[in-house]
Amino acid sequence: MAKPRTSWAWVPTLYFAEGLPYVLVVTVSAIMFKQLGISNTEVALYTSWLYLPWVIKPFWSPFVDLVKTKRWWLLLTQIILGAGLAGVALTLNTPNFFRWTLAILWLMAFSSATHDISIDGFYMLGLDEGEQSMFVGIRNTAYRIAMIAGQGGLLILVGLFQKMFGSAVKAWSIGFLIAGGLLILLWLYHSYILPHPVADCTTGVSGKNIVKEFGMTFVSYFQKPYIIPALLFILLFRFPEAQIGKIAPLFLIDDVANGGLGLTTQQIGFAQGTLGVIGLLLGGILGGITLSRFGLKKCIWFMVAAISVPDLVYVYLSWVPTQNMALISSCIFIEQMGYGFGFTAYTLFLMYFARGEHQTSHYAISTGIMALGMMLPGMISGWLQEHMGYQWFFVWIIGCCAVTCIVSALIKYEPDFGKKQ
Repeated sequence: MAKPRTSWAWVPTLYFAEGLPYVLVVTVSAIMFKQLGISNTEVALYTSWLYLPWVIKPFWSPFVDLVKTKRWWLLLTQIILGAGLAGVALTLNTPNFFRWTLAILWLMAFSSATHDISIDGFYMLGLDEGEQSMFVGIRNTAYRIAMIAGQGGLLILVGLFQKMFGSAVKAWSIGFLIAGGLLILLWLYHSYILPHPVADCTTGVSGKNIVKEFGMTFVSYFQKPYIIPALLFILLFRFPEAQIGKIAPLFLIDDVANGGLGLTTQQIGFAQGTLGVIGLLLGGILGGITLSRFGLKKCIWFMVAAISVPDLVYVYLSWVPTQNMALISSCIFIEQMGYGFGFTAYTLFLMYFARGEHQTSHYAISTGIMALGMMLPGMISGWLQEHMGYQWFFVWIIGCCAVTCIVSALIKYEPDFGKKQ
């Protein structure tokens, strides 16, 4: 069993390594493709497909238990992710760069989803129950720091390289090489520092039995009471966010002549990638405190409002465009803080619905459905935006918030669930 000192040495860096490739694949790649001349329709469609490995993750997670150890899996996927980032950098200057980089990013998405499975499993095996509780906040903070590093720090660096070399392709290539080098250094560090928990071994269960057991677990999930309203909630609560999350960065970076704000890469890295993520983190902390004090029943509509109403900032910015960075940054901070606050209710319901036998597997299935709810609306968001324009697209998003309200009214749960006793 790892000692507390050793745990401090690897838990934060492990969850930093989990968050960095995710944000680069899902969010930063969209900004990169936009700057390299890919249309909003194609950016939203193809980068939304990158959610697919997280959608189907529950189906192969049992095999991570069956084959090799969690330590083996996380180190393997970590080196693949580092090499993948370097591969993106090396293919950006090729004639068919969009096709090649998408193929590499899809491989990275699959590896990142597997990386998530192995890290979470290793966390439970490498720490005792007391340490697991102690490090929950630490691992979440490390993950958010990775988001700031990817969406904020890397974009600011890329913006500096663009000014230095006058080439977006060269700037993004260097940026992804740096990110790849960082992941490879983390792989080397983890190869040395990670403990070898006695419990980290293959299950010894045959493939046939594990498939049968997973099948029974999967069926039992869809036999839960109130499954239909729960599925609608898990799929559609984030219906507006699934669309705005893809288009907002493109709106910020698009030319003023096209209806965008024309921000530089550095400005986006600071406003959305740094201040926005800080707002998201603060909103999540406040949401958790509020839920623990009052419970889900009393908080649900405040959190629905928090995740919906701040989307109005994009209506404002698209109809009354400005170059005032303080105003733009404040709007993004408010929207992300509201999202972080409201999202805690969604997370708490996932935990509530997973209760009972097979809790871990049922929670994993719910997160896969959640990823599907982000993937499908995101795929059509670029097409909608190009047909509506930014102004009417963001008005459409406000209309979509009605879907969030409807599915929130349908779900069933215990009134005091989440309230600290």
